[in-house]
Amino acid sequence: METNERQARSQAIKRTTLVGAITNLLLSAIKIAAGWIGQSHALIADGIHSLSDLLSDLLVWFAGHKAGKAPDAEHPYGHGRFETVATLVLGFLLLAVALGIGWDAAQRLFQPQALLQPGPIALYAAGFSILIKEALYWYTRAYGVRVRSDLLIANAWHHRSDAISSIVVLIGVAGTLAGLPYLDAIASVLVAVMIAKIAWDLGASATRELVDTGLDPERLREISRIIRRSTGVRDVHMLRTRTLGGNTSADVHVLVDPDISVSEGHAISVLVQERLMETIDRMSDVIVHIDPEDDESATPTKGLPMRTEILERLDQYWRPIPEALTRKRVLLHYLDGAITVDLFFPLRTFVDESSTRQLHQRLRAALEDDPDIAEVRLYYG
Repeated sequence: METNERQARSQAIKRTTLVGAITNLLLSAIKIAAGWIGQSHALIADGIHSLSDLLSDLLVWFAGHKAGKAPDAEHPYGHGRFETVATLVLGFLLLAVALGIGWDAAQRLFQPQALLQPGPIALYAAGFSILIKEALYWYTRAYGVRVRSDLLIANAWHHRSDAISSIVVLIGVAGTLAGLPYLDAIASVLVAVMIAKIAWDLGASATRELVDTGLDPERLREISRIIRRSTGVRDVHMLRTRTLGGNTSADVHVLVDPDISVSEGHAISVLVQERLMETIDRMSDVIVHIDPEDDESATPTKGLPMRTEILERLDQYWRPIPEALTRKRVLLHYLDGAITVDLFFPLRTFVDESSTRQLHQRLRAALEDDPDIAEVRLYYG
C-alpha cells in the first residue's frame, strides 16, 4: 500500500473514531438517564450498548494508528493485521454485551415484579438515538469506503446496530405504554440477539482473514481471465490469494514460452502485476512467478546441475571437437527434468548445412552418457 493511502486511512480512522466516541458518550448518557427516568429496561440496555461503543472506538483508534505505520523489519508486510485483530476483538466485545443484556432481560421476563413501566421520555430518547446513530453509520461508512478500510466499515455497522436496537426499543416501549408490560423486556432480548448476530459476522470475517482464507471462486476466475489476456501468457496455475487489512494480495505461476529471455519474462510479470492492481478492487500486492513449463504436470527439474558444472562437463565432453571452442554463447534450458543446450556460433564459422549436421551429430554423440542433458541445438549469427 502506498504511503499516502496508508496515511489517509489512518487519519480517516482517527477522525471518524473521535466523532463516534463523542457521539456515543452523549447518547449513552441520554439513553441511560432517559431509561432510568422513564422506567425502560430496554432503553437502559441500549444505553449500555452505546457506552460499550466507547470501548470499541478506543480499540478502532488504536488499531488505525498501528495499521497506519509503514512496513518495518518486524512487519515487512505492513501492519494491516492490526485492523483485523481489532475487528475480531470488537466482535467478542459485542458478543459479551449481547450476553449480558440478554441474560438480564430473560431474568426479568420470569420475574413480573421486576418489569419496568416505561414513560414517554423513553420513547423520545429512543427516537433521537435512531436518528443520530443512523447518521453516524453513514458518516463512518462513507469514510470506510473512501479509504477502503474494513475496520471502519465494521465500526459503521456497529453504529447501525445501535440504531437498529433503538428501533426495537422504540417498539418495545411503545408496546408497553399501550398495555403490554412484557414487550419492553422482550425488546431487550431482541436487541441482544441482533448484537450477537453482528458480533458473529464481524468475528467470522476477521477470522477468515487471520487464517488467510482466499477470495471467492468468482473473483479467482476474474483474476485468471485478466492474467490469461495479458500478452505473452500461455496459461495460469497455482493462483493463491489472501486479504490483509482489507486489501488483497496474490501470488501466481504464469506459463510463458520457454525460449524467451529472462528480461522478457520479467516484462510479462510486470504487465500481469500492473493489470491486476489496476483492475481488481483492493489488490495491493501481486507476486508473479514465471514458468517455462507447467510445474504441476512436468517432470521436476530439481537436482539438476547448475551452469558452472554443466559448462565444465561440456568442455570435457567436447575437448576432442575443436569446433566447439569457437562458440560465442551457451544458453541452458531446464525443461521436463533435463537440460537443453543452445550453442551460438559466429556466422563466419558456418560452412554449409551438411557440415552443420555433422557437427551437431558429433556434439550430441559426445553427450550420450550424460543423463542430465537432453538435447543440443546449434545457431549461427
